[in-house]
Amino acid sequence: MQVDSPEKIRNLAVAGHNDTGKTTLVSALLYAGGATDKLGRVEDHNTVTDFDVEETERGISIGLAAAFVPWQEVKVNLVDCPGYGIFFTETLSALRACDAALICVNAVSGIEVTTEKVWSAAAQMDLPVLIHLTRMDRERADFARMVESLAETWGREVVPVQLPIGSEAGFTGVVDLVHRKAWSFTAGGNGKGKAIDIPADMADAVEEWRNKLIEAVAETDDMLMERFFEAGTLDEPELARGLRKAVARRLVFPVSASSAATGIGPSALLDSIVDAAPSPLDRGSFPATNVGGDPVEIDTGADGPVAALVFKTLQDPFSGKISILRVVRGTLTADGPLWNPRLEDTEKVPGLLQVQGKQTTKIGKLVAGDIGGIAKLKQTLSGDTLCAKDQPVKLAWFDVPEAAMAFAIEPKSKGDEEKVGEALHRLMEEDVALHTGRDPETHEWLLSGTGQRHAEIAVSKLKHRFNVEVILHPPKVPYRETILRPADGHGRHKKQTGGRGQFADCRIKMEPMERGGDFEFVDEIFGGSIPQTYRPAVAKGIEEARLRGYLAGFKVVDFRIRLVDGQYHDVDSSEMAFKIAGSLAFKDAMQRAGATILEPMMKVEIAASEEFTGDIISDLSQRRGRPQGMDSKNGTQVITAVAPMSEMLDYAPSLRAMTQGRGSFHMEVSHYEEVPKQVQQKLIEERQREREEEG
Repeated sequence: MQVDSPEKIRNLAVAGHNDTGKTTLVSALLYAGGATDKLGRVEDHNTVTDFDVEETERGISIGLAAAFVPWQEVKVNLVDCPGYGIFFTETLSALRACDAALICVNAVSGIEVTTEKVWSAAAQMDLPVLIHLTRMDRERADFARMVESLAETWGREVVPVQLPIGSEAGFTGVVDLVHRKAWSFTAGGNGKGKAIDIPADMADAVEEWRNKLIEAVAETDDMLMERFFEAGTLDEPELARGLRKAVARRLVFPVSASSAATGIGPSALLDSIVDAAPSPLDRGSFPATNVGGDPVEIDTGADGPVAALVFKTLQDPFSGKISILRVVRGTLTADGPLWNPRLEDTEKVPGLLQVQGKQTTKIGKLVAGDIGGIAKLKQTLSGDTLCAKDQPVKLAWFDVPEAAMAFAIEPKSKGDEEKVGEALHRLMEEDVALHTGRDPETHEWLLSGTGQRHAEIAVSKLKHRFNVEVILHPPKVPYRETILRPADGHGRHKKQTGGRGQFADCRIKMEPMERGGDFEFVDEIFGGSIPQTYRPAVAKGIEEARLRGYLAGFKVVDFRIRLVDGQYHDVDSSEMAFKIAGSLAFKDAMQRAGATILEPMMKVEIAASEEFTGDIISDLSQRRGRPQGMDSKNGTQVITAVAPMSEMLDYAPSLRAMTQGRGSFHMEVSHYEEVPKQVQQKLIEERQREREEEG
């Protein structure tokens, strides 16, 4: 579908918790809009947006996928996001590229962990939010209860724009409150509604909720408020225009509903998206920085020099690399190279693609606001900007979270090291949360990610896509070392070998910093006790020593070094000598600074029936966990806790056993805490044994 104006585009990230039916909803929208000739189903492994082998085999979304629906002469771009927390970077990528979030909420279970994370991320990016209640045909699905819960959690700006006709198994359609239209759907049909009269028994409820919607919209605009006071209402065009403007400004969050699996509601949702979701022009500007790193706002119009954000990279062993991008400004064509500010180099554009899941077709141009693809870019990665060389900018991305867990991997077949390295490099291009590299101490090849499942899926991708098999060793917990009190340190390196000797002497003051402070080096030498040329060598020696650790070989963090004094020799001093002296001073200070070991603590949220809460809390206590609270959400007990990562590595099978497979949990790195002394001693002894075995 060729679009010539940003006004004819809507970009939505379809996001929310796992098992809210996001992929099914996208499939239903594609079917209702005629983009597909049948309804794709997750259980049938034929959805447009779950096309990876790992997704079809596991029945879950792993990476984001882009698709589009033509509707009312508008191109509705939908970016289907994974619901599992370990893949949340995919959701962040989609949110950054889109103009609004369509947050899916299960009409039975309500707001869940990832739902809240999506809401918070959208708020941080200042993105409008549309809320969609899914699975309305399920038992205990309750529209009114959900709307009340949403408003209590996210504010009175949450207002329905649709009401359901019927409930649970009797859910047959929706009423459009903006246009006072009722739509009936055939279960198992094509998702297109048939206009009917508003049911008589709903007339009062429709007027009540429509008046609430009118009041909510009128409150967002002085002219509408004045009109509302004069007439006591807003007419349909005023309400429609005011709603779209209010949604774009994050002053109203409209709520709609459907049962995508049965085909009830999709066309009405598409109508609502076209009416209420902002176009790229409604967004107004896109955050960016200039060459000097200063913040700027990029206009989102079709005029001006082109600027596009690559937000996803797909790797296929057969078709190669495809870069999915959103054009932010200007019109993108394939008639010339584009500038990549990160690379400070150009990339040739062999052709533009329209993207429908994994299927692509050639297209002549992409106007501002549109989403498409470019095949076979050589060096461009996710998060990169492609722009005009004479007006370079860097479009805003997001800070990719640090890896939570690291595993050692080795090829099953000797001689496959190079193949493994190449395959991992391609996976990292596709998944920004995946990291690989050599452990500088053990020389093991490490695979780091957001959790054990993340790493296991990466290993499976290596096998299925690249025919490379590896062995995955137990995860490495990223322990750290730090200090508890200030201390002085003295490092003196003196060696005489007959010719030119080696001499360096330095004195430092070491002091603790706040958690997360990492390492800071401050040069406080006044005068020439150590020449300026040698002082960076002291810092480098300390940096290398802290990476090797002091107690058990873990990186030392959260401390500051002040270089206060020293001595040098005109002939025998050198950078190498001062580097050694710096490391000696570091070790000397560590002896008196109260060295201790820190461990990563996980913020854990566990959902299960009340009957299992006793066992769960008891198990957490055995894992050195600390329950933080308990809340009841829609009949489910949600326990929040803080627990050491080292004790939670095997939690998934344990929770399944405790709850008969009915419990779920989400965890993420929260902060670092000091390891209890008895556990520290075990860690030190284990590392000592490992070193002895390594020789």
